[in-house]
Amino acid sequence: MSLPEIAVKPTKLSFRYWQSSTVIGLFIGYCGYYICRSNLSVAAPLIIEEYDTINKEVMGQIASFGVVFYAIGKVINGVLGDFIGGKKVFMLGMIGSILATIVFGLGTGVTIFFVAWAANRMIQSMGWGGLVKVAANWVPYQSYGKIMAFLSLSFLFGDIIAKLLLGQLIKLNIGWQELFFVSAGILAVIALIDFFIVKNDPEHMGFERQPVNPKNLFKDNESSESPQNLKALLLPYFKSLPFLLMLLMSFGLTAIREAFNFWIPTYLYESAGFSQGEASQFSAIFPVFGVASILGAGYLSDTVLKGKRGILIAGACLPIAVVLAVMALGLKGQVIPLVLISLAGLLVLGPYSFLAGAMSMDVGGPKGAATAVGLIDAVGYVGGTLAVWLTGLLAQRIGWTSAFVTLAVIAALTGISAFVYYLTQERK
Repeated sequence: MSLPEIAVKPTKLSFRYWQSSTVIGLFIGYCGYYICRSNLSVAAPLIIEEYDTINKEVMGQIASFGVVFYAIGKVINGVLGDFIGGKKVFMLGMIGSILATIVFGLGTGVTIFFVAWAANRMIQSMGWGGLVKVAANWVPYQSYGKIMAFLSLSFLFGDIIAKLLLGQLIKLNIGWQELFFVSAGILAVIALIDFFIVKNDPEHMGFERQPVNPKNLFKDNESSESPQNLKALLLPYFKSLPFLLMLLMSFGLTAIREAFNFWIPTYLYESAGFSQGEASQFSAIFPVFGVASILGAGYLSDTVLKGKRGILIAGACLPIAVVLAVMALGLKGQVIPLVLISLAGLLVLGPYSFLAGAMSMDVGGPKGAATAVGLIDAVGYVGGTLAVWLTGLLAQRIGWTSAFVTLAVIAALTGISAFVYYLTQERK
C-alpha cells in the first residue's frame, strides 16, 4: 500500500509549512515510540515483586534480549528504509510496537516476556532510521546539527513523559499490565496523526531537493533516489575509517545510556530510599538534563565548531568517567545520587545524539542516511546489550559499586576512540 503524498503548488511558504509539519510529526511520533519502550523500566520493580522467578538478573536478561533484537533490526530496517522510504518504515514500526506492547501486557510468565519484548524492540528499530531518512530529505545539510538536536529531544521527552505518567499511574495503584495497555493506546493515537502529517520527501510534494553534505559517502552517485543495490549501499561504509571510528564511539556511549535508562528506577529504589513511584519519576531527571545537553551540543557543533563533532565527544567522556567513579563510591542520601544522575545526563546524551543523528546524515546523505543510522545504532546496541545485562548481573551478585566502575571504564575507552577520531579526521 502506498502512503498518500499530496502535490501542492511549490511556494516558499507552503514548503516551510510541510517541512515544519513533517519535522513536528516526526518529533511527536518518536515520543510515542518511547512510551512503549520506557514502560518496561517503569514496570520492572512491580514485575519483580509479583513473580518469584524474576529478579534483577532476569529482568536484565529480558531487557538485554530485547536490545539484541533491536540491534539486529537496526541493520535490517536501516537498509529497508533506504530502499522503500523513511515514512513507510516509521509508520510500520509504530503499528508493530502497539501490537507487541499489548501482547506483553497479556503475558503471564518469563517466556512470553522474553518473546514479546524482543519482538517489540526489533519492530521499534524501524523508528529512528525512518525518522533520520525523512529528515535528511527535508533539511539542508548546514542545519543537520540543530534540526537533529531538536528531533533528538523526542527520545528524551518521550522517556520523561513515560516515566512521569506511568509513575503517577503506579501511585494510583494501577498494575503493570494496565501500564502496557495505556502505552499502546497512546501510541495508536499518535500513529493516526502522523499518518496524515508526515511527508516522505519534498520532491513528491512538488518542491526542490534540499542541499546535501558534499562530503557524504555517496556524493559521486546521487543520480537515483534509491541505492542501486545492497553492495553499492553497504561497501562505502566499511571502507571508511571515520565511519569505523564512529562505530566504536557508538558502542561506548550507547552502553552507558542504555544502562542508565533501564536501571535508574531500580537503583534509586534500592540505594537511595525512594518509593517505587518516586524512583520512576525521579529517574526522569536523566533525560531532563539531557535536553540541555543535546540542544547545547547541536548548537556548538553547527555554529562554533563548524561540524567538528568528534572533539565534543572526546571532551565529554573524561568527566563522564569521573561521575561514574563517584557513583561507585556508594555515597549515602537521596540528593547526591540525583545530582550525579543529572550530571551524567548532561554529559552523555548530547554526544550520544550526534552519532545516529547529524553524523549519520553527514556521512550517508539522503541516499544512505537510514543505513548509516542502522549500522551505528546496531553496534551501539551491542554495547547496550552487554551493559544492561552486565549492570544487572553485577548489581545482583556484587553490588552497584562494581556496576558503576565497569561503566566508568567504558566511558574512558570511548573517550580514547573519540580523541583518535579528532586527531585523524578533524584536527586537519
